[in-house]
Amino acid sequence: MTGKPAAERRTGLLNGFAAYGMWGLVPLFWPLLKPAGAVEILAHRMVWSLFFVAAALLLIRRWAWLGELLRQPRKLALITVAAAVITVNWGVYIWSVNSGHVVEASLGYFINPLVTIAMGVLLLKERLRPVQWAAVGVGAAAVLVLTVGYGRPPWISLCLAFSFATYGLVKKKVNLGGVESLAAETAIQFLPALAYLLWLGARGDSTFAAEGAGHAALLAATGIVTALPLVCFGAAAIRVPLSTLGLLQYLAPVFQFLLGVLYFKEAMPPERWAGFALVWLALTLLTWDALRTARRAARALAGATGDSGTTGTAGTTGDSVPAAVPVRAGSAPAAARADHMETRS
Repeated sequence: MTGKPAAERRTGLLNGFAAYGMWGLVPLFWPLLKPAGAVEILAHRMVWSLFFVAAALLLIRRWAWLGELLRQPRKLALITVAAAVITVNWGVYIWSVNSGHVVEASLGYFINPLVTIAMGVLLLKERLRPVQWAAVGVGAAAVLVLTVGYGRPPWISLCLAFSFATYGLVKKKVNLGGVESLAAETAIQFLPALAYLLWLGARGDSTFAAEGAGHAALLAATGIVTALPLVCFGAAAIRVPLSTLGLLQYLAPVFQFLLGVLYFKEAMPPERWAGFALVWLALTLLTWDALRTARRAARALAGATGDSGTTGTAGTTGDSVPAAVPVRAGSAPAAARADHMETRS
């Protein structure tokens, strides 16, 4: 009876590692698209992503959601907001990587859970536990230290973190699956992006046809780079606990940070190390508090099922933790839940 769940968990973990590994290594891809500028790359990503996501939907024959979405103007408006916010996120990320700011971009995804918590308190009036308040305070101190270190606010990191947190907040309201949501968002992005590419071509500034077939293929591959990790993430999200996804989310910024320091040779003066150390301390506090809360909830659930005369089996399938973790911005794994982690840079 336990063989199948164990195999499912292994499949989920492999897909999770694949998804976050690809998101973490994507800084290696964007420089390959030069001499195309960040806006041209962004437009190609929007156009080609729609083709690949539509192909995926055709393959799995999942179209019922489209009719329902078209009959709900409020959801369509929210999808439009999500498309606008993720456009900013993608554009800033591509520009930052190709401009030599990989480390600062990675910081944006390190502090994203802290920003999500802050938005939960300010916008949703959520209440935090003391450890979570401490983590937010340490994160704010980290931003101050990094501001001194950079000689300016780390605006790339803040822009990425706030745009992605806003995207997550909107996606919670929309409540669409990852592939479906990306299809709807790229459908909204498609016409403006295509119009920009046609205008660029009419001016003679497009690199798509001017730099050879290999360059054109790489630009078209932006759709695969966007869609493939999403498919792997979707396979992971239904097979592993939410707390596990919350831990796996840190793989991507860790890989990005290591690439920035070791591969792109970006400078890391002492004050920058100090700022990152404070961010990592804040994330450690968040993760520890979330896991402790999840364990307590799991024990309480096991006790409740025992009192009702049912043998506790929560630990055999790996599904008890996501049921127990409170789905709110104040939990680190919950901050990275499956309804908005699937469209990474």
